This record gives sequence, structure tokens and C-alpha cells, in this order.
Amino acid sequence: MIRIKTVANKMMACIGILLLFNAQIYAQTLRIAVAANAQAVIKKLQVDFKKQTGINTEVISGASGKLTTQIMNGAPYDVFLSADTEFPAKLFAAGYGIQKPKLYALGSLIICGNVQGDIKDWQKLVSMDVVKKMAIANPKTAPYGYAALQSLKFYNLENKIKHKLVFGESIAQVNTYLQTGVVGLGFTTESFLYENGFNAKLKWARVDQKSYKNIEQAVILLSHAKKSGINNALKFYEYLSSASARKIIKNNGYHLPN
Repeated sequence: MIRIKTVANKMMACIGILLLFNAQIYAQTLRIAVAANAQAVIKKLQVDFKKQTGINTEVISGASGKLTTQIMNGAPYDVFLSADTEFPAKLFAAGYGIQKPKLYALGSLIICGNVQGDIKDWQKLVSMDVVKKMAIANPKTAPYGYAALQSLKFYNLENKIKHKLVFGESIAQVNTYLQTGVVGLGFTTESFLYENGFNAKLKWARVDQKSYKNIEQAVILLSHAKKSGINNALKFYEYLSSASARKIIKNNGYHLPN
């Protein structure tokens, strides 16, 4: 009987050690929610951050508005890189952030596609029959979609081409539409070009910045980080302002805040 108890105790001790080990691994993995526009650059930032700190990161990507809703519903994210400042500000005001959000990048809106005609003269091109469908991300949840809608309104094109518009859930879905030829043209982020190595099949042009509000992208340190490891989250939060991170961001289609 004593022998059985001893074996049982050893087994329980082993299980306890395994559970503790798994908990430590989970705590060491930083969970980062990232707006879909930054899918390409975050991969490079992850590699550089791991090289510098040894900290593992897990990325969850989606439209900024949807990620915000998930966070407010208890999603266990430690850091959130949004495509705007409004969603992080909303989270901070509601008590989901540890520090006020800070800018980490300024986005650049482009129009991209594979249609006949001069894409630099896109305001004229979109009204022509050569463009059957045109994609933008959902303006309610995706800041780049909102910027695209602003630009269409600026050029008095929204009502003229609304029958052509195809709405993607996020900018990532818009990019899929462009790559697969589901649409002839689409509004997307300049970083998309770097993600795909300046795909020769797609033409592109920058959308004049005067036609839309600055796309200021902010990062917020989330309250959940207190549970999973505030030090790791804080390191990544501060890393985004480092020279190496800013270089990666700049080299992947973004402008840098001062």
C-alpha cells in the first residue's frame, strides 16, 4: 500500500511539473494582435525581436475593429497593433490598456490591380467599363477601408461606382481578391507590395494623401499582459521604437512618426 502511494505521489509530482512547465511556456509566448495591413512586416519584426530578446511571439491578425471587439470580450492578447489610433484609444478609455497608445507607423494607401489603362489616372479609370469590380476593406472595421471611402468621396466617385464595390472583411481579404483576380482594382496598403515582392502582374499607384485622413497606426499595451508576463509585453512595446524596428517598418511600405 505504501509503495502504491509512493508511486502515485511521484506521478502527481511529475504531472505538476509538466503543468508548471506548460504554464511557463505559455507565459513566455507573447500574444500580439495585429491589424491585417501589417501581416508582412510583423513577421520580420517577430524574427528581429526574437533574435534580440529570445522571446517567442504569437500573432493573431484581423481587421482592427474586429480585434478590438475580441479584446473587449476577453481575448487573451498582450499587445495590439492597430491600423489607426481610434480603436486603441477606445480600448484605453474603457480600461483595457496599461499605457496610453503610441504611434508606431504611418500608413500609405495605394490603388492596385491588373486592368488595361493608366492606373495613375485611376479616378478616370474606375468609372470605365474595363473595371468591373473594385475592392475596399470594410470601412466600419478596417481603417484602410475607411481611408479608401474618404478618397472616393473626395473625388466624388462613391455614388458613381458603388455598384462596382466589393467589400472585404479586412485588407488581407482585399489583397486576396487582387491576387486571385476576383476584382480588377482595389484599395490596399503600400506594404502589400513588399509582401509580394512588387508583383509584376499588378499595377499600382499611390493615392494622393490629400484625399484621406492620415493613417496613424498605434500600438497599445493591453491589461492582459499583467497575467501573462508584463515584462515581455513591455519589451516588445518599447522595441517598436528602436532603431532596428523602425528600419524594418520603413523598409516595408510605411512612413515613420517623429
